[in-house]
Amino acid sequence: MNLGNIKAIPCKRKGSNGFLFKSCFPLCHVDFCVSLFQRDAKGQWLFEQVCQHLNLLEKDYFGIRFVDPDKQRHWLEFSKAITKQMRSQPPYTMCLRVKFYPPDPAALKEEITRYLVFLQIKRDLYHGRLLCKSSDAATLAAFILQAEIGDYDPGKHPEGYSSKFQFFPKHSERLERRIAEIHKSELIGQSPETAELNFLKKAQTLETYGVDPHPCKDVSGNAAFLAFTPFGFVVLQGNRRIHFLKWNEVTKLKFEGKTFHIYATHQEKIILTYFAPTPEACKHLWKCGVENQAFYQFEKSSQVRTVSSSNLFFKGSRFRYNGKVAKEVMEQSAKIRREPPEIHSGHSTPVRSVSSGNSFLRSHRNGAEGGHGTAEFSQDSYSPSDSVLPTPVSDDPSDPAQVRHTNGPRSIQEEGGTELCTQNQARPQGIKPKGKRSQLEKTRPTQHGPEEGVNLFICSLARLFLVTLALLFALLLLLIVLTESELDLAFLRDIRRTPEFQQFHYEYFCPLRRWLACKLRWMGGHLTNK
Repeated sequence: MNLGNIKAIPCKRKGSNGFLFKSCFPLCHVDFCVSLFQRDAKGQWLFEQVCQHLNLLEKDYFGIRFVDPDKQRHWLEFSKAITKQMRSQPPYTMCLRVKFYPPDPAALKEEITRYLVFLQIKRDLYHGRLLCKSSDAATLAAFILQAEIGDYDPGKHPEGYSSKFQFFPKHSERLERRIAEIHKSELIGQSPETAELNFLKKAQTLETYGVDPHPCKDVSGNAAFLAFTPFGFVVLQGNRRIHFLKWNEVTKLKFEGKTFHIYATHQEKIILTYFAPTPEACKHLWKCGVENQAFYQFEKSSQVRTVSSSNLFFKGSRFRYNGKVAKEVMEQSAKIRREPPEIHSGHSTPVRSVSSGNSFLRSHRNGAEGGHGTAEFSQDSYSPSDSVLPTPVSDDPSDPAQVRHTNGPRSIQEEGGTELCTQNQARPQGIKPKGKRSQLEKTRPTQHGPEEGVNLFICSLARLFLVTLALLFALLLLLIVLTESELDLAFLRDIRRTPEFQQFHYEYFCPLRRWLACKLRWMGGHLTNK
């Protein structure tokens, strides 16, 4: 279920000051590739090495992810040195992932790119990030089954053969039967490439396509997930998509500590406020939002600007997306002219545990089968308490999780650290966000601890003081221009002729100027005598 792992190990070669990296990818023709890179090598160099091993040209949709010792996920920044981004001690573990989901995966130029996106979305389905109805789930799983084992063969596929595969975190016996029915009757004759393409087309229509959820809480303390998709910003809560904002409606993304703000214009100006678990998680959320908005919204990369996380008078965090935007990537892909790389098939779907599967069926079968055709295949909530689960790391070369690859079979490893995934498969009900102000959070919350409240009050006073100083300075500049300059502009001339300004000039400004001039002469004479 993994696109591939990268491990960076300190080189033991005498006199060497670099690292050896071992890459484990489904499309590599060797078990692993070893190469030496220096400690000051940047992320761009490593990413280019990975794409070269994969023979991948449409690479701008992908990125390299790693997890720090605090279980916080990060995207490797290509412009910075690799070792300076790692907080842990070597060896370093990084993973290839889809960073920007294609708005239309069927429009990708090369089949190798579609296959890697297929692996990622299948992984999303397995970890519970791609939510859908039971009917859609059965269709998606049947496409995976067709790509994995081909056409149904009674001699090779006995009764209950689909139950051996774990397509989702949880599913019922009824859903397994439906998967087998679709595979037997509706997908006969489809090649693996066709089945994968149909899988992508189906997944693209779901509301949670491309969702990489970030756990947060709203102003009332309720759990929620924030995510960025190719089409806009979404909030998932209680089995539903409660907010959806198109990218052109989002005007600003901002964070302060654990607090994340989304400024948007959705029929009217609104502000959504959420709280991340840690300041680091909030900053990661902000950077992901900035990158996704730049990638999907802009027409050219030259339009991307550096953004700040704070207000005008506070520096805060500054960040700029460096890379091509979606439109440029599609235009570049259209120019690719080469023979497509050869891709062979293998097994990549985890085999289901019989004991755990049966125990789940006994406890959940009634709830899963009690609905109708539009029922969700799980009644669980989209809850962060069930979502933050460790992703297994497999170092065993005999791992049965084989994948399609180039020039021979090989195994893969799961991502190290903690992967944000949900065990609940309840699909949002498709409720469209309404324009009523009562349904959107518009103000900053007031539920703060005493210390945090004092800090916020001090920050507010400081901002008010700076804004007041700025206004006074601007008024002083305007006053000097009006009284001392010889600019003969129409609007200045009109102001000078008003009785109020003339009274102010002769009764207040001129005496004040004479007093200041006298004081300056006195100070100058005093300094000269000394």
